[in-house]
Amino acid sequence: MTTNPFMAEVIPLIDDLATEMPASERYQRLLGVLRRLLPCDAVALLQLEGDQLQPLAVEGLSLDTLGRRFRLDAHPRLAQLVQADGPLHFATDCDLPDPYDGLVESVHGQLEVHDCMGCVLRLDGQVWGLLTLDALLPGTFGTVELARLEAFARLAAVIVRTVQRIDRLALQLREQQRDAEQWRALAGARPEAEMIGQSAVYKAMQRELRLVGPSDLGVLISGETGVGKELVARQLHRLSARCGRPMVVINCAALPDTLVESELFGHVRGAFTGAVGERRGRFELADGGTLFLDEVGELPLPVQAKLLRVLQSGQLQRVGSDREHHVDVRVIAATNRDLANEVRAGRFRADLYHRLGAYPLRVPSLRERERDVLLLAGSFLEQARGRLGLRGLRLTDTARQALLGYDWPGNVRELEHLIGRAVLRAQALATDGARRILSVDARALDLALSPTAEVLPEPMQVAAGSASAPADDGAGMGLKQALDAFQRTHISAVLQRHHGNWAACARELEVDRANLHRLARRLGLKPGA
Repeated sequence: MTTNPFMAEVIPLIDDLATEMPASERYQRLLGVLRRLLPCDAVALLQLEGDQLQPLAVEGLSLDTLGRRFRLDAHPRLAQLVQADGPLHFATDCDLPDPYDGLVESVHGQLEVHDCMGCVLRLDGQVWGLLTLDALLPGTFGTVELARLEAFARLAAVIVRTVQRIDRLALQLREQQRDAEQWRALAGARPEAEMIGQSAVYKAMQRELRLVGPSDLGVLISGETGVGKELVARQLHRLSARCGRPMVVINCAALPDTLVESELFGHVRGAFTGAVGERRGRFELADGGTLFLDEVGELPLPVQAKLLRVLQSGQLQRVGSDREHHVDVRVIAATNRDLANEVRAGRFRADLYHRLGAYPLRVPSLRERERDVLLLAGSFLEQARGRLGLRGLRLTDTARQALLGYDWPGNVRELEHLIGRAVLRAQALATDGARRILSVDARALDLALSPTAEVLPEPMQVAAGSASAPADDGAGMGLKQALDAFQRTHISAVLQRHHGNWAACARELEVDRANLHRLARRLGLKPGA
């Protein structure tokens, strides 16, 4: 008896529905079957979210494709596929740019797509996403392949619907008190900067977020500078029952000591010089919602005592007022300091530390997140492509290896800035303008990315009025003393380059000016006004 090749491939997909596995794995298997039924160089499954398409699974495309978001107004081919009633095959001589140009993996290096087709996926009559197929050889697809794609797209829609139902049941089992419509609404309200990752530590953090997010517990987020602590705080807010109320953000490190109490609790007219009227503080503005205290370790001790009272009782007094106001606020705090050490040193109240840290949550550094750096790089590349109006942007193999080999002391923020600079460098090195798919190689990324490269500070020259800080190789020092010596030397060198301009120094070092002043005072330097 002859076996139908289509059914022979499809039946295992249906059997998989009875097996527990992540949605991402189901989608990857779906693409594997599609590529066997319709041989080509690359396939992708994309979900439509608002006015952009998000890749959920790819085969034959570079890994950073998963981090990209394809806006329909910037990719006319994808826009045509979304608007089509069924499968669509683009003519070989079609002059519309292909979104995957330069992203198809090939032993021949950078090549443009020469044949492509796709089909819209609909659920309940609404566009859910796309299946796309691309080939480097012109004439790969014909009318037979187009009919098979339409049949397969119907099966894919059934599988997608089933996966969604499985996920919905899993949410109910985890006692997340939301129905499917509410979760879809939350998923649609994406932040300007999206959290992206597939590593084990990233998935573990996401599990914690789903666990504590719907609760009303205070969360203390810790992690190195640049890991994305504010993004984590925003996701906690979106997962909570307070998501319909405001999330108010305050950077404690950026506030002068004389104004921090007024910013938090508000003031009345005449409370201090310059208080010409009443003003609500951040707590009152966040009433019913969430207050995010970034760099909470920078708060002065007197303010810490007043903050503790508000957290315990929900009662606050504006500066200069005897009247009490009641607020209902969930407080999420973040710090890059070791607050336990700060408590032992007497710089942070132990009772406030325990109150804020009802649920401690650590955000992993970028160097712990394995190949997530490529997904994030893909996202930043796509943003840069849209800003600069480029046809295509890709990472070369050497650039990928350099990104994976670097230690990322500045974490995701450093990666974002580096990609932005690298795209500008690659654009300057290009010879044929926007017609070319722009390649970002290790040279454009910067030689400092080499895992063996060592970036040394310039010879130190202490700015006028600063304490002496001679260069030292760290011999005989503890880790903290050696780190302080390096910071003192580096800050002084940057300050000397900017002729004593602290604002310019803070911009180059990519730190808040007020935070830099505090650090400089601790290191024995004398910051300017």
